[in-house]
Amino acid sequence: MRVLVVEDEKKTRDFLRRGLAESGYVVDTADDGETGLDLALLNDYGCLVLDVMLPRRDGWSLVRELRASGRHAPVLFLTARDAVDDRVRGLELGADDYLVKPFAFSELLARLRSLMRRPPALLPDVTAVAGLTVDHTRRKASRDGRTLHLTSKEFALLALLARRPGDVLSRTQIVEQVWDMNFDSDANVVDVAIRRLRRKVDDPFARKLIHTVRGAGYVLDADREEG
Repeated sequence: MRVLVVEDEKKTRDFLRRGLAESGYVVDTADDGETGLDLALLNDYGCLVLDVMLPRRDGWSLVRELRASGRHAPVLFLTARDAVDDRVRGLELGADDYLVKPFAFSELLARLRSLMRRPPALLPDVTAVAGLTVDHTRRKASRDGRTLHLTSKEFALLALLARRPGDVLSRTQIVEQVWDMNFDSDANVVDVAIRRLRRKVDDPFARKLIHTVRGAGYVLDADREEG
């Protein structure tokens, strides 16, 4: 599972990175709030561990922007501030738990595991984009009333794109979400799957929905021109 640690104190950041890696997590780190927000919006994390007082953007602002963007990854705040008002503010902004410094790593690990066991935030059962309808519960898709006959992987790929319309997803992100594995993002398995999906979703229709963003990945967007 992938975790993001945003902490400006190098000693604490390195300690958390090493400890979480030894506990089996893939760990990304940032030392300021702006970089942390960019990473949190770009990648899919199982949990975020955030300091409150950060350079460039504080943890509260980071969480507010993250939730406003529709991202629901659990957030564990780390802070030296133990005031009740501070804890309440963080929770009201969308944080899930609060740990006051100094802390025992074993307690942080237990809280992290607890957060990551919680069921994910509810997502809509049906996504509709410009005539395309994806029923995530029944695992069926149609466009302009015409049923799309998709394989299991094709449906998973379409469902991922449809849940995030307008978001450019890299090949690595797609591989991690659809194939549940990590491998060289230059491998063409994603490109092949996209071509097959386009034949069913786009080729029979004048309006194209699935687009290539050169050097970045793929996006489902009814208003974008191929680039």
